[in-house]
Amino acid sequence: MGHRTADQIRQEFITFFEGKGHTAVPSSPVVPIDDPTLMFANAGMNQFKDVFLGTGSRPYKRAVDTQKCIRVSGKHNDLEEVGRDTYHHTFFEMLGNWSLGDYFKREAIGWAWELLTGVWGLPKDRLYATVFGGDPEDKLAPDDEAAGLWTEVTDIDPAHVKRFGKKDNFWEMGVTGPCGPCSEIHIDLTPDGSGENLVNAGDPRVMEIWNLVFIQFNRDEAGKLSALPARHVDTGMGFERIVAVLQGKKSNYDSDVFAPLINKICELTGHTYTAKLDSNTDIAIRVIADHVRMLTFSITDGAKPSNEGRGYVLRRLLRRAARFGRQQLGQNEPFIYKLVPTIVQTMGHVFPELNERPQKVADLIRDEEAGFGRTLDRGIALFEEAAAAGKSISAEYAFKLYDTYGFPIDLTVQMAGERGIKVDEAGFVRLMSEAKEKARAGAKKHVAVAIDGELPVTDDSPKYDGRQTEAKIVGWVKNNALVCSGSLSTEDGEVAVVLDRTCFYAEQGGQVGDAGKIITGSGVFEVAVTEKLGDGILHIGAVTDGRIEPGQPARLEVDAARDLTRKNHTATHLLHWALCRVLGDHVKQHGSMVDPDRLRFDFDQGSQIAHEDLQEVERLVNEKVCADLPVSTRVLPIDEAKKLPGVRAFFGDKYGDTVRVLTIGDGFSTEFCGGTHLSRTGEIGLFKILSEEGIAKGVRRITAATGPRAVEAVQQLERTARQVSNILKAGYDQLPDRIAGLQEEIKKLRRQMAKGAAADVKGVRQELLDKAERVGGAAIIVGELPEVPIEQVREAADWLRTEAKSAVVCLAVCSDGKPMLIAAMTDDLVKKGLKAGELIQNIVPAIDGRGGGKPNLAQAGGNKAEGIPQALALATEWIRKKLA
Repeated sequence: MGHRTADQIRQEFITFFEGKGHTAVPSSPVVPIDDPTLMFANAGMNQFKDVFLGTGSRPYKRAVDTQKCIRVSGKHNDLEEVGRDTYHHTFFEMLGNWSLGDYFKREAIGWAWELLTGVWGLPKDRLYATVFGGDPEDKLAPDDEAAGLWTEVTDIDPAHVKRFGKKDNFWEMGVTGPCGPCSEIHIDLTPDGSGENLVNAGDPRVMEIWNLVFIQFNRDEAGKLSALPARHVDTGMGFERIVAVLQGKKSNYDSDVFAPLINKICELTGHTYTAKLDSNTDIAIRVIADHVRMLTFSITDGAKPSNEGRGYVLRRLLRRAARFGRQQLGQNEPFIYKLVPTIVQTMGHVFPELNERPQKVADLIRDEEAGFGRTLDRGIALFEEAAAAGKSISAEYAFKLYDTYGFPIDLTVQMAGERGIKVDEAGFVRLMSEAKEKARAGAKKHVAVAIDGELPVTDDSPKYDGRQTEAKIVGWVKNNALVCSGSLSTEDGEVAVVLDRTCFYAEQGGQVGDAGKIITGSGVFEVAVTEKLGDGILHIGAVTDGRIEPGQPARLEVDAARDLTRKNHTATHLLHWALCRVLGDHVKQHGSMVDPDRLRFDFDQGSQIAHEDLQEVERLVNEKVCADLPVSTRVLPIDEAKKLPGVRAFFGDKYGDTVRVLTIGDGFSTEFCGGTHLSRTGEIGLFKILSEEGIAKGVRRITAATGPRAVEAVQQLERTARQVSNILKAGYDQLPDRIAGLQEEIKKLRRQMAKGAAADVKGVRQELLDKAERVGGAAIIVGELPEVPIEQVREAADWLRTEAKSAVVCLAVCSDGKPMLIAAMTDDLVKKGLKAGELIQNIVPAIDGRGGGKPNLAQAGGNKAEGIPQALALATEWIRKKLA
């Protein structure tokens, strides 16, 4: 095969497909500009997603690129494996070639084989091809076409063409949308070539190196597949993997992709890299090498470490790398930021945006390292204390590590895994949810819940009898003390009133505390929220009229919102039962939240629930609602209650010697519960699931509404459907076909508009050239083009640059309400130090955007179309200064 550098391999891939009529396109940013559904660009297809969905087009039919990708979780990556094996990465390049409605399987298969065996010289007897073997559920036949083409257009051993099912060889963009069979190419790296049975077995000795996806179907919301009007090819080859293969390396980290970075880490830390999988030092070096690449590229493209979304992912990875540096390499001071220049030096020529602001990227990483370093040592000490206490880390310890020392739960799990102990992740999720709910209450909870001494016992049994009762004021908590003398007026602000008895429900067991009024003969106290402290109940709020005094009799009135809460709480029990019926008895509650507006239920489930299963759960609950079954409660000794058939205890509740048992109907649902409930299921009225999502590994969450809120949700869905129906002048059952037809019409119109706009562009570009200002012999060409695809703007910039001989070009366009800028320089001006990327960086704030590129060509996208005139004015000013 001959030795090839990583740069040569990348360029050979692009050159090969350029020779097959493909247009080389730049990588899209790893931080998506216009796709809110995507946290990071995780595949080469992301920038062509609109083409596959039928909402966009390109001026070319064939494309080739190397795409920057980030994968930090899900089926494509496992963070815990990064650094511990030879091939998992959070950041990687994806080489790809694309057919956008042009060639299909024959060419894709033939060219892949030609490149691998003809250009790169991989041994044919070590290569395997997998094809789709069919799927009875989707009524899909095996991909005999692809299987036949492998033996027709290549000289692969027919025995090396393997068939696999949907899991391995059928690609889908999402739950709905474009999809199709795929054909993967695997290479046998076993010493004796005996890896035939290891294909698709997850063994790194027989590794997938290229995936050819044939996009030919569309899956609708009902799960039905139909043929696409245009078929596409989407291929992806992991760059780091193919480099390791072609360089004869056993590990991706041993190739020249990582060598400069690993050498720099060793230089900074004084350690030697030995390429061993079981060496803690080597694992740390690999983790840092991988993570700093991800951090550098993502921050360059606009992401920042934070506590939410993609920012949290960055913070989590940086802290993981910093911990390995401290614990395994002895680096107690920030050092990861010093690796940024090495990445820029080795990859800046391929991804020129790295050259735009490397110091800012390094500074941001350094500041994050320093901040985490101040708490890491104390957090590690707490972790060691927890780890020494037993075989698992409790939810309370995990939460304290997160809340006090900033340890992401993933970091705690990773550290525990290294010790062979487990973490109560589900309990951590529950504590996080409780903390968020308390924070959400905000100003309603300013009273300290800790007081000097104990509160007197409050009899809260009336909470089960209704929303009103009589009581006596004992006193109130103020400044951490129970006050039982004097009076309380409107001037005293927020306090916590204590009563001898109450019908107010104190927040616990996932049910929110009640709000309402305490009325005496001399004043009114508005209760904002009710909390429990020991055996006492705190009614938190303020006097709104007159004054109240200890010893006064009072009338208690709980707000009517309690009735809505009761609906949601009883419905939560029905939901739990229905989930067990549909999904199985493995469903275990991990937390819940019940308030007047909604209910939320967290439970064990390893994967997303199918739409059909959710519908069945909803149907079962409403079936029990319509049956108007009795809801009863009884108080039993805990030992006796545990023996009841089918009884379930709610997660997180703490039980005394006796428990309250809630039974619905004939006992199909029997659970321990101290909350307030309806007397019959019919009072729920209607149950509607609003959402289903994953919140932690193996934990799902359902949010639902009942009664009036459920009716509102259904009516909103009906209003939306009716509006769409009226707009499209079609019945509800005709909407899918009508929308599909309109999408096709839009595509045709866009193609027609593009042709017309292209003609307009030619006129505008000539006008800009004719009117160009010249400074020092160089033309200043600045202007706005009519709405056309960005590719045509690039072509216009190239044309102007060529025609003007010596010029700086800055063009703007507004497409679908989004502003875009392109800057281009002729080579003579680049040699003088002018950079298109620098021009873009100086004007992009005017359109509230971001961008970058090469010294001779750069572009940016933004959110503020009205800023285009200002951006062009700034461009003219900048160019004049540079040329003067």
